[in-house]
Amino acid sequence: MTDTAPREIRLTPEFKRKLKKLSKKYRQISNDLNPILEQLRSGEVLGDQISGIGFTVMKLRIQNSDNQKGKSGGYRLIYWVELKNAIVLLDIYSKSDQSDIEVSEIQQIINRFNSTHE
Repeated sequence: MTDTAPREIRLTPEFKRKLKKLSKKYRQISNDLNPILEQLRSGEVLGDQISGIGFTVMKLRIQNSDNQKGKSGGYRLIYWVELKNAIVLLDIYSKSDQSDIEVSEIQQIINRFNSTHE
């Protein structure tokens, strides 16, 4: 699914904090993320939709080049298709560090983001 207009990518404080922490442990995280961000910026919607949130929130598996476990042991990127021309990167975590994220936690991240960007 692609649109033609490039999307703006916005970052939540949670995403920035987690990315910084992960980048200390996994040196190749930027190289792993950049192609995905380009695809998202170009309008592609990647991953699987997370139900029960009330927004179009997607969960995407990304391979971690620093550990050789493929996508199953890689990163999970949680993002929100906020508008047709913007997405918000909500959270990122390593599957080997964290098993999953609760729907309520995703809703809290969106609520905090909305309250600071209204």
